[in-house]
Amino acid sequence: MRSMPGFMREMRRGEERQVDALLRRAFGGQDEARLVARLRKAGAIAGEMVIPTGGQVMAYAALSAMRAPKGWLCLAPVAVDPEAQGQRLGTRLVGMIAEWARLSGVHVVVLGDVEFYQRAGFSAARAARLSTPYPVAHTLLAGPGDDTPQETLIYPAAFEDP
Repeated sequence: MRSMPGFMREMRRGEERQVDALLRRAFGGQDEARLVARLRKAGAIAGEMVIPTGGQVMAYAALSAMRAPKGWLCLAPVAVDPEAQGQRLGTRLVGMIAEWARLSGVHVVVLGDVEFYQRAGFSAARAARLSTPYPVAHTLLAGPGDDTPQETLIYPAAFEDP
């Protein structure tokens, strides 16, 4: 009998190795696992969420504190185990984060596939006036209100490291 995915929850101490392996499988390399290690080392991570299935982490998302605007977070990386893709785990995980941002009054930015992140509750239109070092056409925003803030995004320093 196949295990059903669990609920999204905060990552627990001791799951770092599982998350590292998941990131390597999901992205086919070490870049995202190294990014998460740098974010953790710098103390920039505001939260790490997982969806477990049968005792294994099958989906993961990290929220990090932006250097600017103050109080804003960025969502990166988001990963789903290749064996679990197509089961809507990523959409569930990102959707819950978008709803949390709206309800908690925290702005969360993400860079990525516009169609996927919009389906999960992020808005490309709301991010249109943001100044970012990354392509604004692939930057989305979740959080309170329905305005289009005009802010300059400064990501955690870990995003700048090689």
